[in-house]
Amino acid sequence: MHAKHPHKPSAAPARRRLPRSFKELTPSNHFNPRTFFRELVWKALLMKRTGEHRQPDFPKLSPGQIALTWIGHASFLIQFSDLNILVDPNFANWLFLLKRVRRAGLKLKDLPPIDLVLLTHAHFDHFHKPTIRKLPSPKIGVMPWGVGDLARGLGFSRIIELQPWESFSHADWKVTLTPGKHWGARTLRDSHRGYGGFVIEHQGRRVYHAGDSAYFSGFKEIGERLRPEIALLPIGAYYPDSFRHVHMGPDEAVKAFRDLRAHWFVPMHYGTFKLSFEEMDEPPRWLNEIAQRDGLQRQLKMLDEGVPKIF
Repeated sequence: MHAKHPHKPSAAPARRRLPRSFKELTPSNHFNPRTFFRELVWKALLMKRTGEHRQPDFPKLSPGQIALTWIGHASFLIQFSDLNILVDPNFANWLFLLKRVRRAGLKLKDLPPIDLVLLTHAHFDHFHKPTIRKLPSPKIGVMPWGVGDLARGLGFSRIIELQPWESFSHADWKVTLTPGKHWGARTLRDSHRGYGGFVIEHQGRRVYHAGDSAYFSGFKEIGERLRPEIALLPIGAYYPDSFRHVHMGPDEAVKAFRDLRAHWFVPMHYGTFKLSFEEMDEPPRWLNEIAQRDGLQRQLKMLDEGVPKIF
């Protein structure tokens, strides 16, 4: 199935409205304002920002090779020999009151020309308008249903909205929106917006970016229908346990990886913003422990921010 006719941005965008409350930043009602400030704002303010912007050293790829560069959080640069893709780009040092505690691995100005931007959902940490505005004329933006109005006026030449399992093809690449277990509202009043992950198919290779998701049976279906080789899976923001309604911990991410039957597991969504109560270094520590226990060390690829890895 292919996407409905894409639309081009024309009308002036509606005036931006800042969130009126802390709860509008977390429409799933995870936090009351006091807990939000103590656990996510104050504790992060006390942390020294770490990490470094690296000078880009993008490899020259042959057809069929893929280079993945983790920018941080859920942001990735995915490169083929003739295609540059950004997923959920976010270079912000602050999200309103939320401090970025690890710097982006690259500076935005050092990115190569971007052909395609994939946006998994409208949450501020994944759909970051100031970052997108600064991209040098990204050609195509692909996102879930009900999100396209947010992308108007951000510089895209084409905006594509997809329903779950819909695909958009251009030249010889294809991207498919996959289901997830999350939610898509940007604030309390726009629950119509969609969410999901993406499978990118090009040059005989398939890469899956899960976006935000709790564990659910849909990972098996994604694996059966689309057979991704490389799975970019979130491992952070899982504690307290109520967060697991919309996020995964390392234990469930490993289960999702097995369901997908992918060859490589690249973890993400940890160590950048403090979004929950586990310690910042706990997700990768726990994931490595599970990988050693279960014999997954060769399949697990922990990326350093800003360092391309060829697959």
